Amino acid sequence: MPVALITNYLADYRVPLYALLAERHQLEVLCYGGQASYVPPWFEDLDEQLRRAPFPARRLTGPGEVLGLGRSYETIIAPFAGGAILPAAYLGARRRGRRFVLWASVWAEPRSPAHRLARPLIHHIYRRADSVIAYGEHVRGFVKSIRGRDDDVFVAPQSVEPDVFGREVTPAEVEGFRARHGLGSDALVLYVGRLDLPKGVSVLAAAWPDVAAPATLVTIGDGPLVPAITAAPRVRHLGTLPRTELAVAYAAAELTVLPSIPTPRFLEPWGLVCNEAMHQARPMVASDAVGAVAGGLVRNGQTGLVVPAGDATALSGAIERLLGDEGLRERLGREARKAVSAYTYESMAEAFERALVVGER
Repeated sequence: MPVALITNYLADYRVPLYALLAERHQLEVLCYGGQASYVPPWFEDLDEQLRRAPFPARRLTGPGEVLGLGRSYETIIAPFAGGAILPAAYLGARRRGRRFVLWASVWAEPRSPAHRLARPLIHHIYRRADSVIAYGEHVRGFVKSIRGRDDDVFVAPQSVEPDVFGREVTPAEVEGFRARHGLGSDALVLYVGRLDLPKGVSVLAAAWPDVAAPATLVTIGDGPLVPAITAAPRVRHLGTLPRTELAVAYAAAELTVLPSIPTPRFLEPWGLVCNEAMHQARPMVASDAVGAVAGGLVRNGQTGLVVPAGDATALSGAIERLLGDEGLRERLGREARKAVSAYTYESMAEAFERALVVGER
């Protein structure tokens, strides 16, 4: 019988992983959509994503259908997300005696009232899952604190497409990017992602005016805090860009920032912009609330600079330090590219396969 992998959307950065798993296992990807507050509107065309999928994939109708998946699938892999989807997937698997694998992304207890209410059930799922796949070592440690062991918790290192983000970008492409967006010749500091509170955009807006170096902050993405960030001086907001153009944006910049902050509902699980920038040998300035920091990819003074979450003074100081030290930028960028090279889809697939084998015991 096949394996069901439940997710919300078919994000481009997940497609290579799902394709690998589908090649090696009888795997079908089941999508429930939803969580609109965490995805931009332009990403919500699930029907088009399903049409383009190079592996078996379809839409779920809701928790009711998820409860019945055990009739058709030997193993069910479900994420920590989706409201009622996770409990339905677990209960449905157990009702039919099927294997259940949890794909865990959280590395601290969410503090919202809804999460507190659901915590006993969620902890039961953590403890009783046949095996667990974790975003990184930081998530593995959190799972162990609930599960009481980690011998059956496997780290699937978060990855992006190296052919998209690690390709060689020519000087002509960088010049063209600057010209198209009217960026002039100043140094560029890049932010890519949703412009909202959990991503630390308010902290960045407060920090940026204190950066004295001649530089422009370039923001790519959308969200409710676009007016707040564009009110700061020397900011150029480009809106959303095709993913194929992002590698050029990273190459054009001196560094990339991700100043995420914790909220009752959100703690940055990873932050794939770190991987994207590092493939272009660009150092990160990231907060200690970013999963890629807690998980060991962005290391202070080695592959980037790490600042306390919510500390605008520390953030501006780290940006200023990198802008003023080309040698440091180059050293951190070289080490960043080396470090991110180990974060591959093959390694992700191997972790999934180890989790499936354990689940068969």
